[in-house]
Amino acid sequence: MRKLDRTDIGILNALQENARITNADLARSVNLSPTPCFNRVKAMEELGLIRDQVTLLDADLLGLHVNVFIHVSLEKQNELALQQFEGAIADRPEVMECYLMAGDPDYLIRVLVPTIQSLERFMMDFLTKVPGVANIRSSFALKQVRYKTALPLPANGINLGG
Repeated sequence: MRKLDRTDIGILNALQENARITNADLARSVNLSPTPCFNRVKAMEELGLIRDQVTLLDADLLGLHVNVFIHVSLEKQNELALQQFEGAIADRPEVMECYLMAGDPDYLIRVLVPTIQSLERFMMDFLTKVPGVANIRSSFALKQVRYKTALPLPANGINLGG
């Protein structure tokens, strides 16, 4: 078992805010010298706490204007049906998120496409043809009020279980 202290939390928060921060600036922001800061980051990467560093793009500027939440119910909820559905959507670039839900529906997916016609093609040419899909309901996002990728971390630290 390992505990993340306030300094570790500060490092993680700074990296969530700006993954491109230099080690020197990161170290300065958490009052460490560069080598111990680098070692802490490396240790957290080895633990799997830091999975990836990504660049967030502006969907609207890139012409992806239609943000839709789609509720999908399956005919059966057995392991094979769930695996088939998850496998079918795993490589679809327009599927931004997919969650297996408790209750109804079975899945909630978020799809991002340029136009309503693109959404129609996704639904008619793909989603309705996935084996085992029984029901599809869509909700369109009119406005994104809040979007964040940073996880809420407690300032006083976290005990990691092993």
